[in-house]
Amino acid sequence: MMQVLKQYNPESEKEKNYKIKMLHLYNSKKEVAFSRQNIQAHFTASAWIIDPNSYEILLLHHKKLNKWLQPGGHADGEMDLEKVSRKEAYEETGLEDLSLIIKGIFDIDIHLIPENKGVPQHYHYDVRFAYFCNDRTRTQINSESNKFQWIEIEKVKNLTNEPSILRMVNKTKIMLDES
Repeated sequence: MMQVLKQYNPESEKEKNYKIKMLHLYNSKKEVAFSRQNIQAHFTASAWIIDPNSYEILLLHHKKLNKWLQPGGHADGEMDLEKVSRKEAYEETGLEDLSLIIKGIFDIDIHLIPENKGVPQHYHYDVRFAYFCNDRTRTQINSESNKFQWIEIEKVKNLTNEPSILRMVNKTKIMLDES
């Protein structure tokens, strides 16, 4: 996994800083970097899912965080974060027929998770992969979300002003223009 991260070429200064911090976490705490046992920070993975026909984006309204987000979650010891991304997408949306749009990482982000039910606040070092969904009719949610929405890329900003989501929207527009 770290080879994939090393090869990732961040587009912004923010992502360049995230990459440095992620590589430091991996190199300094390799044995717990992918586990919730590392209370301060750990790797997570998420799936940026796009309908290949309408170019709509799938977002979930997360119960605990009360935000519209892409599906994703904890690595729980798994170092293959693309595998984690697919697993989380399936667990949170029921979607399993996903095709990677680009080989490798689509986006990275580090964000603070607030204290919840005795788990202290901590950082998620999130590695994101972009997928086309080949059958969106199977979309459903699990108990972690209030609802889901397939939303036109231009309307994502009406649901959320999360900087990392808007960054992925911009990357998606560029990626789709190039294809």
